[in-house]
Amino acid sequence: MTEGINRRALFLKLARGAAGAVVGGSVWAAWVRKGQAAAVTVLRPPGALAEAQFQAACIKCGQCVTACPYAVLRLGDLHGDVPVGTPTFTPRDAPCELCPDLPCVVACPTGALAADLKTPEAARMGVAVLDGHSCLAFNGLRCEACYRACPLIDDALTLRYRHQGRTGVHAFFEPVVNPDTCTGCGQCERACPTDVASIKVFPPGLTQGVLGAHYRLGWTHDAPVTQRFEQGPAPAPVDTGQAAPGLDYLNAGGRP
Repeated sequence: MTEGINRRALFLKLARGAAGAVVGGSVWAAWVRKGQAAAVTVLRPPGALAEAQFQAACIKCGQCVTACPYAVLRLGDLHGDVPVGTPTFTPRDAPCELCPDLPCVVACPTGALAADLKTPEAARMGVAVLDGHSCLAFNGLRCEACYRACPLIDDALTLRYRHQGRTGVHAFFEPVVNPDTCTGCGQCERACPTDVASIKVFPPGLTQGVLGAHYRLGWTHDAPVTQRFEQGPAPAPVDTGQAAPGLDYLNAGGRP
């Protein structure tokens, strides 16, 4: 009788152990998958390598997060769309402050945040993209929140004047992003007063195209095609000896 009970207890323990192994394996597999997959909209700290290289170099130590003096950076967890243990930030909640000494980059022990980044202005964390349909300025209201918040004001973000033809006395002052100098810090997104930000930061590869090396812009002075080009003389005006049809009556006082 005792031997039967012991066997029953042994089988019960084995079954519990097997169930625990299955559950543990499933959790571990989910953790691994989560650690490898990143949403295309994930933003990385200044100096981050390309996403695949960054994930290969990042050891998930969290030193960049600890070094951030503004508590902007956070580590991904199982509940978000950021690979577990890797650093990211959400501009709407807390934008990058572009620290002059780049403490997050200095703290990185592996080079996942490139050490050759010397100034915060050279960072390319992302590019701000503006939705003109919901932007207050594009709708005729005077709003310069994103423009005033930009740390590279009049460089990465400028205002474009456009006449208001309906009233004749008003104007639009529309924000324009320069993707060549935008750092992707997200301070514009944080400052936007609309319910959902009308200007958002996305990784550069998600928003920017590539012109193509085979195109030659003939109107730029440094393009190879223009270095050998010399402007010829202007063509001489052609005198046909006849007035343009339909204009003589204006001078003669009659009708055509």
